[in-house]
Amino acid sequence: MKIAKTIGTVVAFPTCFAFGFYWQDIHKGNLGKNPLLGINAASKTASTQETFQKIYSRILAEHIKRPDKKELKYSAMEGLVASLGDPHTNFFEPKTNSEFRDVTQGKFYGIGARLLPDPLGVKVVSVFSGGPADKAGVKANDIVIAVDGKNVGGMQSDDIVMLIKGKEGSAVHLKVARTGSSAPLEFTIRREKVVPPNVESKFIESEQIGYIKIISFALEVPEQFDRELASVESHGIKGLVIDLRDNPGGALDAAAEVLSKWIDGQNVAKLKFRDGHEEVTDTERSLLHNFKYPVVVLVNDDSASAAEIMAGALKDYGKVTLVGDHTYGKFSVQTVFQEPDSAGIKVTIAKYYLPKSGALSRKVDEEGGYISGGILPDVKVDLDPDKEFDPATMTNDAQFAKAVEIIKSKQK
Repeated sequence: MKIAKTIGTVVAFPTCFAFGFYWQDIHKGNLGKNPLLGINAASKTASTQETFQKIYSRILAEHIKRPDKKELKYSAMEGLVASLGDPHTNFFEPKTNSEFRDVTQGKFYGIGARLLPDPLGVKVVSVFSGGPADKAGVKANDIVIAVDGKNVGGMQSDDIVMLIKGKEGSAVHLKVARTGSSAPLEFTIRREKVVPPNVESKFIESEQIGYIKIISFALEVPEQFDRELASVESHGIKGLVIDLRDNPGGALDAAAEVLSKWIDGQNVAKLKFRDGHEEVTDTERSLLHNFKYPVVVLVNDDSASAAEIMAGALKDYGKVTLVGDHTYGKFSVQTVFQEPDSAGIKVTIAKYYLPKSGALSRKVDEEGGYISGGILPDVKVDLDPDKEFDPATMTNDAQFAKAVEIIKSKQK
């Protein structure tokens, strides 16, 4: 069975209250007249579909709020999915489903910059080469403080991003704070289709070390990884740091192809489905790369899915040193089904197992707190929560500092 594999609240009825409200009717012998309890006398032979339709119709016809049909239907679907207790199986109403498809297919219309929250608005972590923001003169570490004349300080970053995104060809006006500039800078940028780079790199000259960050495993990642690897190697690096922190996963095939640089034609993941059949994912042959220097991979609690397959396989085969914190522990595979009405549902269809470590699924307590699971690093390093971490400059990044230390200790 070939499928597209993506490795990215239970409703409780208040019976006590209902029973208390209607106890007087039971006590008086008026059970048959009670409209709520009368439902229990309905035929027990009705199908699930018939029961759902009757309840749905009853609420539409009788509830004092006059609920919206679509909202009621979508809420029912969300409740159905939530009852599984699987955080990775999700129902998408049409708008959300459309946005999800845009993300997975690379259909972004915006300014071409990666943004993170900031008290003043949003901070530009990186600018996509050749994109609208790059051409306009926006730079990394700029802080967007106003969009189309609206001050965005204190707003949620997702809400600010929605203001910046828009229709292709339309313009957005940004006010930007830049270090060293006495007054805010202003840019009018025309939105374009943007394909976000999922692999970014830089050469750390002071250490003669290459740094490659894989943001997520989109299908174009192997090609982007090859390009960035060649870029850092052109400087004659003495070591390489690959950053998989906060990588939520993505396409299994993309992760397997990147792994082919270290592992030649061997198993990196085994998928087990509900009917018992298994599928094995192997790396490609003849793509091995000659890493003439030490390689350290950074991971954390938000490294998940395909990122865990890459980190886990590299650890199982002894190819790199893992540094950071345990990974998330999402050892499951999802596929997305498109449903009528332009809705969609992402469903967990299988579990996956690493070649030697097996399945290290996340276990949590009743409050959702981490207990165990995920891949443990070879060297555990925590970031200091009291020190502000700047991903653009690696300032106060103890995990990266440890990676550099390990590389130096292994240099010949």
